[in-house]
Order: sequence, then C-alpha cells, then structure tokens
Amino acid sequence: MRRKSLVDTYLQNYSVGEKWQLTAKDTDNISQVVVIPAYAEKELLFSTLASIAQNPSSSLEYSFVLCVVNNKDNSPCEAIENNLWTIECLDTLMARKSLKKISAKKNIYPLLDCIAESKLKLGYINAASKGCEMPANTGGVGMARKIGMDMAVRLLGNNSTSSPVILCLDADTLVRDSYLSVIRKYFTPEIKTAIVAYEHQMPQTYEEQAAIVCYEIFLRYWILGLKYAKSPWAFHSIGSTIAVSTEAYIQVRGMNRREAGEDFYFLNKLAKTGEVNYIKDTCVYPSARSSTRVPFGTGKRIQRFLSGAREEEYILYDTRIFTILGDWLELMKGSFLCDENEILTKAGEIHALLKNFLIINGFAVVWPKIRSNSKDEKTLARQFNDWFDGFKTLKLINYFTKEIYPQINMFEALNRILSMSGMQGPKQNSGIKIPQLEDQVEMLQYLRSMT
Repeated sequence: MRRKSLVDTYLQNYSVGEKWQLTAKDTDNISQVVVIPAYAEKELLFSTLASIAQNPSSSLEYSFVLCVVNNKDNSPCEAIENNLWTIECLDTLMARKSLKKISAKKNIYPLLDCIAESKLKLGYINAASKGCEMPANTGGVGMARKIGMDMAVRLLGNNSTSSPVILCLDADTLVRDSYLSVIRKYFTPEIKTAIVAYEHQMPQTYEEQAAIVCYEIFLRYWILGLKYAKSPWAFHSIGSTIAVSTEAYIQVRGMNRREAGEDFYFLNKLAKTGEVNYIKDTCVYPSARSSTRVPFGTGKRIQRFLSGAREEEYILYDTRIFTILGDWLELMKGSFLCDENEILTKAGEIHALLKNFLIINGFAVVWPKIRSNSKDEKTLARQFNDWFDGFKTLKLINYFTKEIYPQINMFEALNRILSMSGMQGPKQNSGIKIPQLEDQVEMLQYLRSMT
C-alpha cells in the first residue's frame, strides 16, 4: 500500500501528465522497463532493439522496451518524417504484420525480422505527430527520458516484484545479450541506483577512431582523478548506462527536462539518496558518431575533434587540481566541529584559491546552516556532501583550471594520475606528445579495466 501511495503521489504531482499515451500489446508481468528516447533515429534504433532482442527469452519475458519517438513542435520536417516512419515500423512490428513491404526499400529487414521473431515486449510513446510534439522551450532528451520514465513508473507502480527497475538507453547504443538479466539480478531492495559498464563503439575511419578514443580517455581520466581525491562523485554520468529503482526515481521527483546534461544532474540527485553502484558484469556500447544536437557530450566532442585543431583535443585537467580537491575533502572529514572561519583559514593553507572559491560559493553562509540543522556528525557529513556535490566539484575543478592550472598534455596527465594512484599503466614513450593510435587504444583498454 505504501508503494502504491508513493507512486500515486508522484504521478499526480510530478509526472509530465497524460498528454502522451502508451501504444503497446503486452505489459504483463514485467519487472523492468528499458526507456529509449528516439529523435530521427530510424537508421539506428532498430539495431539497438535487435541487440536487446538477442537477450535470452527468459529475460525478455519480464522486460519491456519503451521507445519515446519525439520531436519538438518546431523540429525540421525531415526529423518529423523520420519519426513518423519509425512509428510506422514499430506499429508493424507490434501488430506482427508482414515486414517485407515496409523494409524492402530501407534495407533493415534482417533487423526487423530478428525483433519480430523474438519475445521482445515492445511499445512506444508518440511524441512526434501533430498535437503530440514536445514543446519547443522544454523539449529535448531530458524531457523525452522523463516522458518514458514516468510511463515506466505507471507500468511498474503496482508490480508486486521487489525492486522494479527503470533502465535508460539511447537509440544508438547496443547492448550485450546479458544486459537484461545481469541488471535484473543486480537490483535488490538495498540497491537503488547503478550505472552499467560502457565502451564506445569503434568507428570505421581512422579519424573517427582517434576522436572517440581521445574522448573516452578524457571521460575515464575524470573518474580516475575523482577517485584519487576520494570524491563521493567518482562515477560516470552517461545516460545510456543508468539503471534506477522506481523507489529512487520517485524519491528524487523523476528525471529533469534539460536539453543536455540531464544524465549528470539526474545522477547528482540520486547520489544524494544513496550509493551509485557500478555493474561490471555486462556492458553497453554507445555510438561514437559526430553530432551537433546538443551543446556538449559525445557527439559534440567528436564533431569538434574532426573539424578543429586535433592537437588541442589531447589535453586533460592538471593533476594538481585533484590533489587540492583531495586535501579539501580530507580537511572536511576532521572539521565538522569547526566554524566557518576556522575552515576557511585551513582551506587557505591548502591553497589560497581554494579559500577564494569557497567564499565565492557562499561557504561562510552555508556552513552555519548545515551545522545548525545536523544532529550528529553523520548527518553533518551527509549535508556537506549534498552541498559540495558533483556540480560544485566540477565548478571547483573548472575554477582552478581557469585561474591557475590550465589543462596539460593528455598522456603526461595520465602518467601522473596513474603514478599518484599507485597504478602502472601501459608503458609510453615520454618523448612523444601524442602516441600512435594503437598505443592510445592500449591505454584506453587499461583505463576501461580500472574505471
């Protein structure tokens, strides 16, 4: 009864509402829902669905795949046409009609046939047709995820199975055939949030391979740096890797509606309610394609790499910043009984700019409030981490980068952080600023095993 009450309260107060309806044939006996936003993705969505369909039938029986086919009311005509064709394909698949007519000119018959022959439970939300579009001012991947995840709450809300799970995926992301079963087994009543291991797909051309290897090294270096600093925010923030219990989803009032970075801010909220776990026994494979759809992220970084001065892409944050971050977090572990002035003085002894950063960000005002609202040190520590969260951590690192420690050569930074962390990665020629791609790939493989 309590779960039903929480679900009803969330849907009444925080859901995006009833404008978007579900089209599906079978939603019985499901305990997890895979939500896939799809914006003009007819070339890639069915590859993703086919990869899910390769999961064992036993896993498909308790899993439901929900595509949110979406565009804004001011999206380009070609994107809308792409989405309408996608919906036509999904309708044909769910109706179990002949696929040959619709697939003959699109050359995707094998994919559609694979999906149709499987026990995949499939449905979609039409957020693309006239009158169903997402609004121009709030439409985007965050909104599309929210539409789907809110519907997943409805589908799973009264499920008697413990720990029903919502999985986030992208329309251009492939999965292993163990994807559904491993995640289902991983979630227990104690596990609320997790991210799945990932490896970007390797493109065909040398230039695109270099671009994605460079970007993924950047992502994994960020985690290494945060781990070295013993930051509680040392986890990847990639939308297609997120899995969350309905309980945790409701607790943070659902997905946000951001145009970009929705995954970072969503996980930032979830991490304040409990640990973000890491599922290593399966893997997802995001696309490495170039894109200008959003102002940052994989697609933008690949596009920038391919169109600009590539040497400028081979840079990472100075390791000295992670040392300062680690010293700051260590300082706070033993300073919960100190007042704001004592802490600011000690922060200044770590680095003068650390004190400046804290003053700029209102620490002197926030800390007394945190202390007065905390009954014990455990509560104090939690409230401090809620304030100095993943976003504040990012701000601190960018502040030091701008003010005093600009980014340095990627492979010099990697050697430093690995040495500082007591790790021994692949040997590199220290005289080479940018190693051969094969050596970069070897380094990436090592980082994948570490992060």
